[in-house]
Amino acid sequence: MGEASFGIDVGTTAVKGLALDPGGCVLASVEAQYPLSTPRPGWAEQDPADWWTAATSVLDRLRRAAGTPRGIGLSGQMHGLVALDSGDRVLRPAILWNDQRTGAQCAEIERAVGLERLISLTGNRALTGFTAPKLLWLRENEPDVWSAVARIVLPKDYVRLRLCGEHATDLSDASGTLLLDVAGRRWSDELLAALSLDPAWLPRALEGPTVSGMTPDGIPVAAGGGDQAAGALGVGVDRPGPASIVLGTSGVVFVALEQFAADPRARVHAFCHAVPGAWHAMGVMLSAAGSLRWLRDAAAPGVAYDQLDAEAAAWPAGTEGLTFLPYLAGERTPHADPDARAAFVGLGLRHDRGALVRAVLEGVAFGLRDSLDLVSALGGGPELGRVSGGGARSELWLRIVASVLELPLERVAVDEGAAFGAAILGGVAAGTWPDVHAALATTVRRGERFEPVPEWVDLYRERRDRFQALYAAVR
Repeated sequence: MGEASFGIDVGTTAVKGLALDPGGCVLASVEAQYPLSTPRPGWAEQDPADWWTAATSVLDRLRRAAGTPRGIGLSGQMHGLVALDSGDRVLRPAILWNDQRTGAQCAEIERAVGLERLISLTGNRALTGFTAPKLLWLRENEPDVWSAVARIVLPKDYVRLRLCGEHATDLSDASGTLLLDVAGRRWSDELLAALSLDPAWLPRALEGPTVSGMTPDGIPVAAGGGDQAAGALGVGVDRPGPASIVLGTSGVVFVALEQFAADPRARVHAFCHAVPGAWHAMGVMLSAAGSLRWLRDAAAPGVAYDQLDAEAAAWPAGTEGLTFLPYLAGERTPHADPDARAAFVGLGLRHDRGALVRAVLEGVAFGLRDSLDLVSALGGGPELGRVSGGGARSELWLRIVASVLELPLERVAVDEGAAFGAAILGGVAAGTWPDVHAALATTVRRGERFEPVPEWVDLYRERRDRFQALYAAVR
């Protein structure tokens, strides 16, 4: 058996896998894609068999590149519902995190449990993406399927089931079901009773680096982590101090907490971390780098992002009063408003394409600051941010974000996302490192650092007041 650990991330569009050596070097990184089904407006489904086919392909290619792994860790898209019968056969396509069919069921849950009690137990309110509303929808709309359900699993945990025959999940992923007592780190009997759900359907909920099972050839498989928790490990966020700042299609501000704390209005998520005994708070904005991609596709198709970056850099901070609200797909943090919409406000004759780009970069930064303020209020005030995602390639954007957040930002030497964190958990399960903290100290290397620009900081403080007022004005 080799020394590498493998990380497998079951994403929305592909399974990504990487092989990590004990010193933190990536020996191989591969992926296998699959389709997304939208059978009705607002629905999002996938065939779990596609995940398994892709995962086996990825594992085979990693083995050819790096040999037999010492351990395997799993990560993946959260919240998805996979319903199984008594023979572990899939009963219907999985309902995914971005499926919007369960609005009525979310309201039903908040009535049945009480919003204040729901937040105190789960750290969250009922959102359409979560798993529990999907179960209620299934009961109310597909009674034939419902009557055959014997077990449920989350997306990455279906791959685990096929890989080592075990019904298990980890606590960070379980936190996104709305069925976990997040403070107590266990399934909630109170919630299951209130929603008339059978606790026998649920998998074992384990700490992230715990061995959940063994493959047929004796390789330990770690419980793993939800995609954001594993991605945070990949940039070294295992304890309070640094924050994970993700500039992907969506934007995320993620901080580790030493104890459970929830926003009273559930404007940010409070989940268990993939680190044993730790929690995290997370703000999510739905259109971060996705806002820039939208602008490029609409106004500059085919133009390189470097060119747009250069055009934006020609404009001063504040873009002569132009403000962008980044609510192209609604918003989650801080507004939890699916009907919020984007806007450019303050356009003048002088504004050109570069001004529009700079306003987008600044508007996304203001949205991230909304999340930072909320997670900081829970005791997660960070000392710096570790950035990842496609938007982190732009030095201009990182200086803007650092100035708006009033935090130094660091890139990491290897930006491989959740698969990197999953590989770390797999290595801890296999004994490559004694614990998660030691693993991150060995494998996560700091890259370039970006300080706030002093002359921008005060201006952006003023602009943030305008940005926050505009949401209510255009709602």
